[in-house]
Amino acid sequence: MTEVENNVPTLSNSCTNCGKDAVLKCPKCVQMKLPAAYYCGQECFKSTWNIHKMVHNLPDSKALSNLFPNYSYSGKLFAYPQTPKRQVPASIPRPDYADDPRGIAHEERRVKKGDILVLNDEEIEGMRVAGRLGREVLDEAAKAIAIGVTTDEIDRIVHEACIERECYPSPLNYYNFPKSCCTSVNEMVCHGIPDLRPLENGDLCNVDVTVYHGGYQLW
Repeated sequence: MTEVENNVPTLSNSCTNCGKDAVLKCPKCVQMKLPAAYYCGQECFKSTWNIHKMVHNLPDSKALSNLFPNYSYSGKLFAYPQTPKRQVPASIPRPDYADDPRGIAHEERRVKKGDILVLNDEEIEGMRVAGRLGREVLDEAAKAIAIGVTTDEIDRIVHEACIERECYPSPLNYYNFPKSCCTSVNEMVCHGIPDLRPLENGDLCNVDVTVYHGGYQLW
């Protein structure tokens, strides 16, 4: 890998994999003049290579604009390709829309507007558990944000963190939403779909995390 100039880490130079201070960066990204992906050492570089190398094969901006040929982009931020929808083990309880072909939230539709559901002590505790787990998943997403990381990689981390906690990632298949979290880069769109665009230095990255656990939905 290529060393950062003067071997001095900066605040923006954190390892793409573990978040530690990084003095090395992917040589392929340097060669292709892509946003640098930093690493603390060979171990972290090797462990993320299968995912990271995908950014080296992304189309250029002209090809990206053809993903939505009828849309006129006004800036440098384009929609990038997406990876296939991730699966949740059948053993994890899920909301009704999870397996609906159109992703329709039938229970949500049945609830009358203005109705206020009063929870008992057991239900309140269930909500608290869902809230704590959701916060843990959000923290995992926050730790993953770094220069060179794609929002698709953040989505993978969110998805796996949900499964580890026996949670269903609430956005997945909600009215056919294809990912396990929502990401918005530079506040360009609300409820954006994670894709293969690498984050660049100076980007603002919002991540919305919601989970379903034990019959309780944290929105």
